[in-house]
Amino acid sequence: MSDETENLDIEDDEGGGSRVSGKKLVLFIVLPVLLLVGTGAGLFFSGILDPILGIEAEGDAHQEAAMEDKAPTAPGVFYDLDEILVTLRTAGSKQKFLKLQVSLELESQEDVAKVEAVKPRIIDNFQVFLRELRLEELEGSQGVYRIKEELLDRVNQAVYPVKIKDVLFKDMLIQ
Repeated sequence: MSDETENLDIEDDEGGGSRVSGKKLVLFIVLPVLLLVGTGAGLFFSGILDPILGIEAEGDAHQEAAMEDKAPTAPGVFYDLDEILVTLRTAGSKQKFLKLQVSLELESQEDVAKVEAVKPRIIDNFQVFLRELRLEELEGSQGVYRIKEELLDRVNQAVYPVKIKDVLFKDMLIQ
């Protein structure tokens, strides 16, 4: 009886037609399909396919808008603020001071009166921000640039609807 079953198995393998085993199906069909789908998804989400597909990234749109806004224009009117002196946050017992003198670049002469009307609010916003700074945040050009941008945001909030073009440092001293 065992000889008959062996013969039947051999006949099925030899004359039974083309049967594909499960391992071969996975190895030659499913695995390559999964690799292609995974590679395509990785390329899409990493942004490599964006130029090929014609998709414009959000960062590119924001960068282009920022470049258009910063196009060279005629200089505006400069308005000097009073000197600001604040103590910086330090970990040690020794206090550090920041002495700052800035100039605001306004779009027109008519804006000077509007800025003077809210000057105490501007100084207060600057004081609150500057008092929370640590000495490490003032180091290097990147730190100074970040502070400049933060002061510009705060002054624009204080004088809205007037638009301040830039905050210019006249003097910055740390003691």
